[in-house]
Amino acid sequence: MSDPVIHLGASDGNLIQQLASMSNRHGLIAGATGTGKTVTLQVLAEGFSKIGVPVFAADIKGDLSGLAAAGKPHPKIDERLAKIPLPGYRQQPCPTLFWSIDTDHGHAVRTTISEMGPLLLSNLLELNEAQSGILYAAFEIADDQGMLLLDMKDLRSLLLWMGENSAELRNEYGNISSTSIGAIQRRLLVLEEQGAEQFFGEPALQLQDLMHCDFSGRGVISLLDVSTLIHRSPRVYAAFLLWLLAELFEQLPEVGDSDRPKLVLFFDEAHLLFDGASKSLLNKIEQVVRLIRSKGVGIFFISQSPLDIPEDILGQLGLKIEHALRAFTPKDRKTIKAVADSFRPNPVFKTEDIVTQLGIGEALISILDEKGAPTPVERVLISPPESQIGPVDSQARQTLMQRSPIGNRYNQAVDRESAYELLKKKAEVLAEAQQAELTRREEENNRARQEKSSRRSSGRQSAAEAMVKSAARSIGSQLGRQIIRGVLGSIFGKR
Repeated sequence: MSDPVIHLGASDGNLIQQLASMSNRHGLIAGATGTGKTVTLQVLAEGFSKIGVPVFAADIKGDLSGLAAAGKPHPKIDERLAKIPLPGYRQQPCPTLFWSIDTDHGHAVRTTISEMGPLLLSNLLELNEAQSGILYAAFEIADDQGMLLLDMKDLRSLLLWMGENSAELRNEYGNISSTSIGAIQRRLLVLEEQGAEQFFGEPALQLQDLMHCDFSGRGVISLLDVSTLIHRSPRVYAAFLLWLLAELFEQLPEVGDSDRPKLVLFFDEAHLLFDGASKSLLNKIEQVVRLIRSKGVGIFFISQSPLDIPEDILGQLGLKIEHALRAFTPKDRKTIKAVADSFRPNPVFKTEDIVTQLGIGEALISILDEKGAPTPVERVLISPPESQIGPVDSQARQTLMQRSPIGNRYNQAVDRESAYELLKKKAEVLAEAQQAELTRREEENNRARQEKSSRRSSGRQSAAEAMVKSAARSIGSQLGRQIIRGVLGSIFGKR
C-alpha cells in the first residue's frame, strides 16, 4: 500500500505530490500579496483533511471559511483541471470548526495566565529585563502561595499585593520595584483595551478539540478567525500561536516517524511570531519547531517573504512553496536572490528569473522525497480546491456552529476561586483583624479611664465620709453628755 499524498498541482502535466510522511518536516508558503497563497493553503488543508489529518489554520481575512462549503463550477476551474490530471476530483466541503478569540464568529478560545507562562507573557507585554524579572517572581510567588493565575484580574491583584508587601518579599524573591510593578500594570491596561481580557480565563482550550476526525475519517479543519484581532492586537495573535506550539510540545507523546502527521498547523502572517521576540524566546521557538516533529506535528508558515522567518528555522523547513515575488527596489532584488539560492537548482530554468515571472496560482515548489532529501525546484500550476473559494456568509457560519460537535462547551466563561478571590479574602481577614485589634485597644483604654476615674471618686467619698463620721461622733458625744446630765439631774433633784 502506497503512502498517502497531497496533490499540490502539476508541472508540465506531471503531478507534484507532497508525501504525508514528510509533512511533519514543516513547510513554507510565501509570495507577494495577491499571488495565490490563500488558495494554496486551502488546497493543502483539504489534502490533509482527506487523508485523516486534523488541521488548524489562522484565518486572517475570513477567506478560509470557504473550506466549510462545496466549491461551485467555474470556467477557470475547468481550465485548470484540463491542465492538471487530478484523480477523483469532486467539489465538496470539508468538516470545519470555527474558533475566535475576540468575536462571536466561533467557539471562544481561552487560556489561563498560568498556562501562558512568564516567558510568553513578557513578550506579549513587551517588558524589559527588570520588568520580566518581576513577572517571573509573580509566578513563583503564586506557586508558593498556592494561588491560581487564571485571568488578568488575578495577575493585577497579585502585582498589587506584591507592591504592598515588597519589604517582606525582598529577602526571598529579590527587590520588587514599585516602578516596575506600575509599568507592568500599565501594559496590562493597554492589553485589556486591545481585547486580550477575553483571551485569558476558563474554560481553557483543550488540545483534543483541535484533533478530531469526523465519522467518515476525514480530519476536521479548525479555523481561528483573527480578521479583527490581527489589526487590534497582533501580539495577542502571535502569543496564542506560540502558546499553542508550546502546549502541543509539552502534552503530546513522542510518536517518531509515521505515515502521516497527527496534526498540521498553518500560521499565516508568520513574521508576527518573531517580530520583537527576545533572544530567549526565539531560541525557545527554534527548539520547539525542531523537536515537535517527533510529536507528529507539522507546521507551515505563511508570509510574504521567506526572509521573514529566522534563518535557523527556515533551514528546517522541508516543503517550500514560493509564489511570485516583485522586484521594485534593490532590497527586493536581494530578497529574490536569497530566495532562489534557498532552492535546490533545476537545470531547466534559472530560479532567480522565474520567481518574478510566475502568474497567479503558479508557484516554485520543492518537496522532500521518501529519503527526506529536497527535490529540484519545479514550476507548478497549483490545483484548484474542492471547497469554495472565498468566505461563507454569516448565516452559513452560524448554522455550522450550531451543528458543531463541540456544542456550548466554551460558550460560557467560568470564574472559579483564584488569586484575585484569595487575595481579596486575605485583605478582608486582615482588615477584620485590624478592626478587632483597634476595637480591643479602644475598649482597654476606656476601661483604664473608667478605673482611674473610679479611684479618684472613691478617694473623695472616703474623706467626706470620715468627716461626716467624725462630726457625727462629736455631736453624738455632746448630745449624750447633755442627756445624761439631764437625766441624772432629774433623778437627784438637781435644779
